[in-house]
Amino acid sequence: QVQLVESGGGLVQPGGSLRLSCTASGFTFSRRWMYWVRQAPGKGLEWVSAINTADGSAHYADAVKGRFTISRDNAKNTLYLQMNSLKSEDTAVYYCARGSRSYFYTDPTAYDYYGQGTQVTVSS
Repeated sequence: QVQLVESGGGLVQPGGSLRLSCTASGFTFSRRWMYWVRQAPGKGLEWVSAINTADGSAHYADAVKGRFTISRDNAKNTLYLQMNSLKSEDTAVYYCARGSRSYFYTDPTAYDYYGQGTQVTVSS
């Protein structure tokens, strides 16, 4: 069955960096849109970034553009999110998710599988 397992979260000071990983199994990873989604305390799901695992094309939410970089390693079935210049407002649980459609879309309620999430806390 489909499984997505995130890792790499933690506590970091403002301005710091973290790299999140998501290992996928149970489907053909190299032919999908894959997403990073976050949920801050008391808020709804927020789309963060997306990548087409076949050709590497990527998209970013305005809030993270220029600071976050999404990437993938198809040989390892792994998705990454490099987060630099972190701010307190980046504090959230971060999830990787699989898109159910063959095109890019930003509605996180329509992604069909989610991992368990990893907590990112940005605080001094």
